[in-house]
Amino acid sequence: MLSARDERTRVPCALLMGGFDGLHRGHVRLLDAAKATGLPVGIMTIAGNKAGGELFTPAERRHIFCGAGIAFVREFAFTDAFRATPPEAFLRDLFACTAPRVLICGEDFRFGRDAAGTPSLLERLAPCPVQVLPAVMSSGEKISTSRIKACIANADMGGANALLLSPYFVGGRVEHGRHVGGPVLGFPTVNITVPPEKVPPRDGVYAGHAETPAGSFPAIVNFGKRPTFGVEEKKAEAYLHGFSGDLYGADVRIFPERFLRPVMKFESAEALRAQLERDREELFRVP
Repeated sequence: MLSARDERTRVPCALLMGGFDGLHRGHVRLLDAAKATGLPVGIMTIAGNKAGGELFTPAERRHIFCGAGIAFVREFAFTDAFRATPPEAFLRDLFACTAPRVLICGEDFRFGRDAAGTPSLLERLAPCPVQVLPAVMSSGEKISTSRIKACIANADMGGANALLLSPYFVGGRVEHGRHVGGPVLGFPTVNITVPPEKVPPRDGVYAGHAETPAGSFPAIVNFGKRPTFGVEEKKAEAYLHGFSGDLYGADVRIFPERFLRPVMKFESAEALRAQLERDREELFRVP
Protein backbone atom coordinates (compact mmCIF):
# COMPACT_ATOMS: atom_id res chain seq x y z
CA MET A 1 0.00 0.00 0.00
CA LEU A 2 1.41 3.39 -0.97
CA SER A 3 1.23 6.34 1.37
CA ALA A 4 -0.38 9.67 0.60
CA ARG A 5 3.08 11.22 0.30
CA ASP A 6 4.42 8.65 -2.17
CA GLU A 7 5.23 10.07 -5.59
CA ARG A 8 3.60 7.01 -7.13
CA THR A 9 0.22 8.57 -6.33
CA ARG A 10 0.99 10.45 -9.53
CA VAL A 11 0.61 7.32 -11.67
CA PRO A 12 -2.30 7.36 -14.15
CA CYS A 13 -5.18 5.76 -12.28
CA ALA A 14 -8.87 5.24 -11.79
CA LEU A 15 -9.56 7.35 -8.70
CA LEU A 16 -12.41 6.58 -6.30
CA MET A 17 -13.93 9.71 -4.76
CA GLY A 18 -15.55 9.72 -1.32
CA GLY A 19 -14.99 9.71 2.43
CA PHE A 20 -14.44 5.92 2.47
CA ASP A 21 -14.43 5.06 6.15
CA GLY A 22 -13.57 1.51 5.13
CA LEU A 23 -15.40 -0.29 2.32
CA HIS A 24 -19.00 -1.45 2.42
CA ARG A 25 -21.15 -3.39 -0.06
CA GLY A 26 -22.32 -0.17 -1.64
CA HIS A 27 -18.73 0.63 -2.57
CA VAL A 28 -18.29 -2.63 -4.48
CA ARG A 29 -20.02 -1.11 -7.51
CA LEU A 30 -17.50 1.75 -7.52
CA LEU A 31 -14.55 -0.57 -6.98
CA ASP A 32 -15.63 -2.93 -9.77
CA ALA A 33 -16.04 -0.01 -12.18
CA ALA A 34 -12.54 1.21 -11.32
CA LYS A 35 -10.97 -2.21 -11.79
CA ALA A 36 -12.78 -2.62 -15.11
CA THR A 37 -10.70 0.25 -16.53
CA GLY A 38 -7.53 -1.81 -16.28
CA LEU A 39 -5.81 1.12 -14.54
CA PRO A 40 -4.28 1.06 -11.05
CA VAL A 41 -7.00 1.99 -8.56
CA GLY A 42 -6.44 4.90 -6.21
CA ILE A 43 -8.76 6.09 -3.47
CA MET A 44 -9.20 9.32 -1.58
CA THR A 45 -10.32 9.19 2.01
CA ILE A 46 -11.00 11.65 4.81
CA ALA A 47 -9.72 11.02 8.34
CA GLY A 48 -11.02 12.46 11.58
CA ASN A 49 -13.99 14.34 13.02
CA LYS A 50 -16.62 11.96 11.65
CA ALA A 51 -20.04 12.01 13.28
CA GLY A 52 -20.06 9.30 15.92
CA GLY A 53 -16.40 8.44 15.34
CA GLU A 54 -14.56 6.52 12.65
CA LEU A 55 -15.68 3.08 11.62
CA PHE A 56 -12.04 2.22 10.89
CA THR A 57 -8.90 4.15 11.82
CA PRO A 58 -6.57 5.32 9.01
CA ALA A 59 -4.21 2.38 9.66
CA GLU A 60 -7.13 -0.08 9.63
CA ARG A 61 -8.46 1.47 6.41
CA ARG A 62 -5.12 1.09 4.68
CA HIS A 63 -5.14 -2.61 5.59
CA ILE A 64 -8.65 -2.97 4.15
CA PHE A 65 -7.84 -1.02 0.98
CA CYS A 66 -4.71 -3.08 0.36
CA GLY A 67 -6.72 -6.30 0.73
CA ALA A 68 -9.22 -4.99 -1.83
CA GLY A 69 -6.49 -4.49 -4.44
CA ILE A 70 -6.29 -0.69 -4.20
CA ALA A 71 -2.87 0.61 -5.24
CA PHE A 72 -2.70 3.79 -3.20
CA VAL A 73 -4.66 6.05 -0.86
CA ARG A 74 -4.70 9.85 -0.78
CA GLU A 75 -5.79 10.77 2.71
CA PHE A 76 -7.04 14.18 3.83
CA ALA A 77 -7.26 15.14 7.50
CA PHE A 78 -10.62 16.71 8.35
CA THR A 79 -9.23 19.81 10.03
CA ASP A 80 -10.92 23.22 10.40
CA ALA A 81 -8.91 24.41 7.38
CA PHE A 82 -10.06 21.43 5.34
CA ARG A 83 -13.67 22.00 6.42
CA ALA A 84 -13.44 25.60 5.16
CA THR A 85 -11.90 24.70 1.78
CA PRO A 86 -14.17 25.62 -1.17
CA PRO A 87 -15.02 22.71 -3.46
CA GLU A 88 -13.01 24.15 -6.35
CA ALA A 89 -9.88 24.54 -4.19
CA PHE A 90 -10.27 21.01 -2.87
CA LEU A 91 -10.29 19.63 -6.41
CA ARG A 92 -7.24 21.70 -7.36
CA ASP A 93 -5.36 20.23 -4.39
CA LEU A 94 -6.47 16.71 -5.22
CA PHE A 95 -5.54 16.91 -8.90
CA ALA A 96 -2.15 18.45 -8.03
CA CYS A 97 -1.11 15.24 -6.26
CA THR A 98 -2.87 12.59 -8.36
CA ALA A 99 -3.14 11.81 -12.07
CA PRO A 100 -6.59 10.34 -12.65
CA ARG A 101 -7.63 9.10 -16.08
CA VAL A 102 -11.15 8.47 -14.80
CA LEU A 103 -12.96 9.54 -11.62
CA ILE A 104 -15.62 7.36 -10.04
CA CYS A 105 -18.07 8.45 -7.33
CA GLY A 106 -21.53 7.77 -5.99
CA GLU A 107 -24.48 9.98 -6.81
CA ASP A 108 -24.55 11.24 -3.22
CA PHE A 109 -20.87 12.30 -3.16
CA ARG A 110 -20.40 15.75 -1.63
CA PHE A 111 -17.20 17.67 -0.97
CA GLY A 112 -15.80 21.06 0.00
CA ARG A 113 -17.08 23.76 2.33
CA ASP A 114 -20.70 23.22 3.43
CA ALA A 115 -20.70 20.05 1.28
CA ALA A 116 -21.36 22.36 -1.66
CA GLY A 117 -19.45 20.24 -4.16
CA THR A 118 -21.61 17.84 -6.17
CA PRO A 119 -21.01 15.24 -8.89
CA SER A 120 -22.17 17.84 -11.43
CA LEU A 121 -19.45 20.25 -10.31
CA LEU A 122 -16.93 17.41 -10.39
CA GLU A 123 -17.90 16.63 -13.98
CA ARG A 124 -17.42 20.29 -14.97
CA LEU A 125 -14.00 20.70 -13.35
CA ALA A 126 -12.40 17.28 -13.68
CA PRO A 127 -9.48 16.80 -16.09
CA CYS A 128 -10.88 13.42 -17.17
CA PRO A 129 -14.17 11.52 -17.57
CA VAL A 130 -16.32 11.05 -14.46
CA GLN A 131 -18.52 8.04 -13.74
CA VAL A 132 -21.38 8.78 -11.31
CA LEU A 133 -23.02 5.59 -10.03
CA PRO A 134 -26.33 5.14 -8.17
CA ALA A 135 -26.50 4.17 -4.51
CA VAL A 136 -26.76 0.48 -3.64
CA MET A 137 -29.80 -0.56 -1.60
CA SER A 138 -30.31 -3.36 0.88
CA SER A 139 -33.70 -4.23 2.41
CA GLY A 140 -35.11 -1.07 0.88
CA GLU A 141 -32.53 1.21 2.49
CA LYS A 142 -29.32 2.73 1.17
CA ILE A 143 -26.15 1.01 2.37
CA SER A 144 -24.23 3.65 4.29
CA THR A 145 -21.58 4.05 6.96
CA SER A 146 -24.13 5.62 9.34
CA ARG A 147 -26.36 2.55 8.97
CA ILE A 148 -23.42 0.27 9.80
CA LYS A 149 -22.51 2.40 12.84
CA ALA A 150 -26.07 2.06 14.10
CA CYS A 151 -25.80 -1.73 13.88
CA ILE A 152 -22.55 -1.70 15.87
CA ALA A 153 -24.06 0.59 18.52
CA ASN A 154 -26.86 -1.98 18.92
CA ALA A 155 -24.39 -4.91 19.09
CA ASP A 156 -25.80 -6.22 15.80
CA MET A 157 -22.46 -7.38 14.43
CA GLY A 158 -24.12 -9.74 11.96
CA GLY A 159 -26.07 -6.83 10.50
CA ALA A 160 -22.97 -4.62 10.32
CA ASN A 161 -20.79 -7.31 8.73
CA ALA A 162 -23.47 -8.16 6.17
CA LEU A 163 -23.11 -4.59 4.87
CA LEU A 164 -19.31 -4.38 5.05
CA LEU A 165 -16.92 -5.65 2.41
CA SER A 166 -14.45 -6.52 5.20
CA PRO A 167 -15.81 -7.36 8.66
CA TYR A 168 -15.63 -4.87 11.51
CA PHE A 169 -12.55 -5.28 13.69
CA VAL A 170 -10.53 -3.50 16.34
CA GLY A 171 -6.80 -3.43 15.70
CA GLY A 172 -4.02 -2.61 18.10
CA ARG A 173 -0.81 -3.62 19.85
CA VAL A 174 -1.06 -6.14 22.68
CA GLU A 175 -0.45 -4.51 26.05
CA HIS A 176 0.39 -5.86 29.46
CA GLY A 177 -2.85 -6.17 31.40
CA ARG A 178 -3.61 -7.00 35.02
CA HIS A 179 -2.25 -10.56 34.70
CA VAL A 180 -5.35 -12.13 36.21
CA GLY A 181 -6.69 -13.87 33.09
CA GLY A 182 -4.19 -16.72 33.19
CA PRO A 183 -2.98 -16.95 36.80
CA VAL A 184 -6.35 -16.25 38.45
CA LEU A 185 -9.00 -17.38 35.96
CA GLY A 186 -7.14 -19.92 33.84
CA PHE A 187 -8.10 -17.91 30.74
CA PRO A 188 -5.02 -16.00 29.49
CA THR A 189 -6.05 -12.98 27.43
CA VAL A 190 -4.67 -10.34 25.11
CA ASN A 191 -5.49 -6.72 25.87
CA ILE A 192 -5.60 -3.79 23.45
CA THR A 193 -6.83 -0.23 23.72
CA VAL A 194 -9.69 0.74 21.42
CA PRO A 195 -8.52 3.95 19.67
CA PRO A 196 -10.54 6.90 21.02
CA GLU A 197 -11.48 8.08 17.54
CA LYS A 198 -12.94 4.71 16.58
CA VAL A 199 -16.60 3.69 16.76
CA PRO A 200 -16.45 1.11 19.57
CA PRO A 201 -18.61 -1.97 19.86
CA ARG A 202 -21.36 -1.76 22.44
CA ASP A 203 -19.96 -2.82 25.81
CA GLY A 204 -20.38 -6.54 26.29
CA VAL A 205 -19.01 -10.02 25.73
CA TYR A 206 -18.81 -11.34 22.18
CA ALA A 207 -17.92 -14.50 20.33
CA GLY A 208 -15.48 -13.80 17.53
CA HIS A 209 -11.94 -14.42 16.40
CA ALA A 210 -8.56 -12.74 16.45
CA GLU A 211 -5.89 -12.51 13.77
CA THR A 212 -2.36 -12.57 15.19
CA PRO A 213 1.19 -13.10 13.90
CA ALA A 214 0.79 -16.70 15.13
CA GLY A 215 -2.40 -17.28 13.13
CA SER A 216 -6.16 -16.88 13.50
CA PHE A 217 -7.89 -18.09 16.66
CA PRO A 218 -11.53 -18.26 17.81
CA ALA A 219 -12.05 -15.88 20.71
CA ILE A 220 -14.24 -14.73 23.56
CA VAL A 221 -13.98 -10.95 23.67
CA ASN A 222 -14.88 -8.46 26.41
CA PHE A 223 -15.32 -4.84 25.36
CA GLY A 224 -15.65 -2.37 28.20
CA LYS A 225 -15.02 -2.27 31.93
CA ARG A 226 -14.05 -5.23 34.14
CA PRO A 227 -16.41 -4.65 37.11
CA THR A 228 -15.68 -7.96 38.84
CA PHE A 229 -12.20 -6.63 39.52
CA GLY A 230 -13.24 -2.99 40.01
CA VAL A 231 -11.60 -1.85 36.76
CA GLU A 232 -13.31 1.18 35.21
CA GLU A 233 -10.93 1.59 32.26
CA LYS A 234 -12.38 0.22 29.04
CA LYS A 235 -10.31 -2.21 26.98
CA ALA A 236 -10.72 -4.94 24.43
CA GLU A 237 -9.74 -8.18 26.20
CA ALA A 238 -9.80 -11.45 24.29
CA TYR A 239 -9.27 -15.07 25.26
CA LEU A 240 -7.84 -16.87 22.21
CA HIS A 241 -8.91 -20.49 22.17
CA GLY A 242 -6.09 -22.84 21.20
CA PHE A 243 -3.31 -20.27 21.52
CA SER A 244 -0.39 -20.56 23.90
CA GLY A 245 2.53 -18.21 23.92
CA ASP A 246 3.37 -14.54 24.24
CA LEU A 247 1.88 -11.81 22.03
CA TYR A 248 2.98 -8.76 24.05
CA GLY A 249 3.90 -5.95 21.65
CA ALA A 250 2.39 -7.77 18.65
CA ASP A 251 -0.23 -6.22 16.39
CA VAL A 252 -3.53 -8.09 16.44
CA ARG A 253 -6.99 -7.58 14.98
CA ILE A 254 -10.00 -8.62 17.05
CA PHE A 255 -13.27 -9.39 15.24
CA PRO A 256 -16.41 -9.38 17.45
CA GLU A 257 -19.00 -11.44 15.58
CA ARG A 258 -21.86 -12.31 17.94
CA PHE A 259 -23.07 -10.57 21.09
CA LEU A 260 -23.29 -12.98 24.03
CA ARG A 261 -24.23 -10.84 27.04
CA PRO A 262 -23.76 -7.43 28.64
CA VAL A 263 -20.78 -6.69 30.86
CA MET A 264 -21.73 -7.66 34.38
CA LYS A 265 -20.20 -7.84 37.84
CA PHE A 266 -19.78 -11.39 39.13
CA GLU A 267 -19.77 -12.16 42.82
CA SER A 268 -16.25 -13.51 42.66
CA ALA A 269 -13.43 -14.46 40.32
CA GLU A 270 -14.61 -18.06 40.67
CA ALA A 271 -18.10 -17.15 39.42
CA LEU A 272 -16.57 -15.38 36.42
CA ARG A 273 -14.32 -18.35 35.71
CA ALA A 274 -17.33 -20.68 35.79
CA GLN A 275 -19.15 -18.46 33.25
CA LEU A 276 -16.10 -18.45 30.97
CA GLU A 277 -15.95 -22.24 31.22
CA ARG A 278 -19.59 -22.40 30.11
CA ASP A 279 -18.82 -20.01 27.23
CA ARG A 280 -15.86 -22.09 26.14
CA GLU A 281 -17.87 -25.29 26.36
CA GLU A 282 -20.70 -23.86 24.27
CA LEU A 283 -18.64 -22.01 21.68
CA PHE A 284 -15.73 -24.39 21.18
CA ARG A 285 -17.32 -27.71 22.17
CA VAL A 286 -14.76 -28.22 24.93
CA PRO A 287 -15.77 -31.24 27.07
